[in-house]
Amino acid sequence: MDKIYVYGASGHGLVIADIALSCGYKEVIFIDDSKLEYQKFEDIKKDSKTSIIIGIGDNKTRAKLQQKVKEKGFNIPTLIHQSAIISPTVTIGEGVVIMPNVVVNAMANIGDGSILNTGCIVEHECKIGSFVHVSPNTALAGNVSVGNFTHIGIGSSIKQSIKIGEDSILGAGSVVVADIKNKVIAHGNPCKTIKDNI
Repeated sequence: MDKIYVYGASGHGLVIADIALSCGYKEVIFIDDSKLEYQKFEDIKKDSKTSIIIGIGDNKTRAKLQQKVKEKGFNIPTLIHQSAIISPTVTIGEGVVIMPNVVVNAMANIGDGSILNTGCIVEHECKIGSFVHVSPNTALAGNVSVGNFTHIGIGSSIKQSIKIGEDSILGAGSVVVADIKNKVIAHGNPCKTIKDNI
C-alpha cells in the first residue's frame, strides 16, 4: 500500500491520516475543496486503484462525499487500527473507520461509512447502520441496532436489544434503557427524547 487520499483536512481527517499510516500506507495526501493549500477532488486522476477515505465527522456530509467518490470509480477502503479487536465473524462495510482500542464482538454488522471511535465497545450481534458515528468510550450491549446517520455521544451506554432509530442524536453520557425513535435528540440517564422531528 503506497498512498491514500483523505478527503477532508480538518480535525477528523488528521486522525484518519494517523490510522492510515498505522495500517501500512506510506503516504497520506489530503483533499479539501474548501482550502486553497490542498488538492481538490476534481484534480485527482480517475483510477480504480486509487484509494480515497472520507475524513469528515459529520454523518450526512461523509455520506455525500463517499457517494461522490464511489460514482467516480475510486477505491474506498476500510481502515482498522491495529489495536482494535474485531471478531472474525463481523461484517464491515466499505469506508468504515475503526479507531484505536475498539472492540467489536461476534456477528456484529457495521454499515458503510460508519465511524467506531476510540475505545468504544460493540457487543455481539449489534447492527450498526450506514454513516453512523459511535463516539469514544461508548458501550453497546448485545443485539443493539442503530439506524443510518445516527450520532451516539461520547461515553454513552446502551442496554441490550435496544433499537435506536435513524438520523437521531444521543447526547454525551446517555444511558439508553428504552428504544429511541427516528429523527430525535435524546439525552440523559435514563436517556429521554428532548426534541422531535429534527
